[in-house]
Amino acid sequence: MAKAVALLAALLVVLAALAAAPAPALAVCNMSNDQFMTCQPAAAATTNPTTSPSADCCAALSMADLPCLCSYKNSPWLNLYNIDPKRAMELPAKCGLTMPANCQ
Repeated sequence: MAKAVALLAALLVVLAALAAAPAPALAVCNMSNDQFMTCQPAAAATTNPTTSPSADCCAALSMADLPCLCSYKNSPWLNLYNIDPKRAMELPAKCGLTMPANCQ
């Protein structure tokens, strides 16, 4: 009985530690919300965008799933980030990346 109580106590400690651990950031197409936001100034829909994406934006895009991002190019979801789809589709080329042929 003492072993069962000790095991239960150890299990509760592990569960408490797991519950206290921060949840991983959600990602879309291998990009976190923070990474999307690094690209937002260069693809802004309602403000004057910067002329070129930041190094952080290019780094995020280089790790992103570009075919997946293509599937969002006509999505109203981009409005949540104030992103102009045309400008967004220009970012990979500005970062020296090649967009998938079916995404043009």
